[in-house]
Amino acid sequence: MSRTFAVSNLANTDDKHVVVALSGGVDSAVSAHRLIEAGHEVEAIFMKNWEEDDTDAYCSAAEDLADAERVCERLGLGLRTVNFATEYWDRVFERFLAEYRLGRTPNPDVWCNREIKFRELYEFLTDIGRDRIATGHYARVEVGDNGYALLKGLDDDKDQTYFLYTIGQAELARVQFPIGAMTKAEVRALAREIGLENHDKKGSTGICFIGERPFRDFLSQYIAPSPGPMRTPEGVFLGEHQGLAFYTLGQRQGLGLGGTRGSNGRPWYVVDKHVSDDALIVAQGREHPSLYSRALSAIEPSWVAGSPPADVFRAGAKTRYRQDDTPCTVNVTESGFTVAFDTAQWAVTPGQSVVLYQGATCLGGGIIDERYQSTDQMVPL
Repeated sequence: MSRTFAVSNLANTDDKHVVVALSGGVDSAVSAHRLIEAGHEVEAIFMKNWEEDDTDAYCSAAEDLADAERVCERLGLGLRTVNFATEYWDRVFERFLAEYRLGRTPNPDVWCNREIKFRELYEFLTDIGRDRIATGHYARVEVGDNGYALLKGLDDDKDQTYFLYTIGQAELARVQFPIGAMTKAEVRALAREIGLENHDKKGSTGICFIGERPFRDFLSQYIAPSPGPMRTPEGVFLGEHQGLAFYTLGQRQGLGLGGTRGSNGRPWYVVDKHVSDDALIVAQGREHPSLYSRALSAIEPSWVAGSPPADVFRAGAKTRYRQDDTPCTVNVTESGFTVAFDTAQWAVTPGQSVVLYQGATCLGGGIIDERYQSTDQMVPL
């Protein structure tokens, strides 16, 4: 049975020409199909953003391009390819490494959307005379009296606005998210129905340029090991770690403490990183108080509407992807904003993004700079 979903979110519906950023996956493929069915003149573009080890078993760029070509053949589309590997290295990967060297845990997917998909690609399309773009993100755009709003995708499990909070009014005026009102199951079913070979292709997980390889193996190619002390919050020395860059808050695996159970026999977790003396702080139990934060400060703020809704406002916050919105109070500062949570949050991690919502509307967000145990004194952990 044919399925029908409205194709919306295009700011100017009189402009029928749309370029789809085709990744080789099922989401962007179905996005292209839906635009064709809605009567748009569609062409596809494939971006290559990584080529350092594109012959490696972990890199799927060649396979993805082949899948994109098969999709275009099935849908009758022309495919243009563009290489942004240099821009990706300079604007995303170099910062990715710099953040890890500082002991933080960055999110390069956020920067990729901001610097590559919604900056370099937009500029490229402008240069070739194309104005409208569509992607396979699970998100929606709504046009109102006050401009464009970025809304969550209707599939709660796949909503990707967490990675899109840095785009603003100019980007939203040109973009369309054709599958934003669909579930992943509906996308796969439609792909199968129209004969797309990638209907059951496994979705990408983790950081795109790392693929399925062990993270520490990849990072060690660019960051040399820097051993330091591993100790408890009370100062008990437990051994040496390989380098702060190779660990993140809340990490349980790979600590090398399997046989060091202590009195309670519970597993060890990374609860803090002290860059000042290169110490990795670990404690037993997922519920250890050091893993919880009542507040955070964020820098590099980005507001979808161009400005925050008020100097102080209530919102829901995500400090990691697929986390439920956590009620909080946001206070805008000169350098960014602070977030005070109604309930303490687990493993709030500097370098990651905190994204703010009011209902289904994504307001924007920033980069977590510091986490705090007390909302009264805002004392860094």
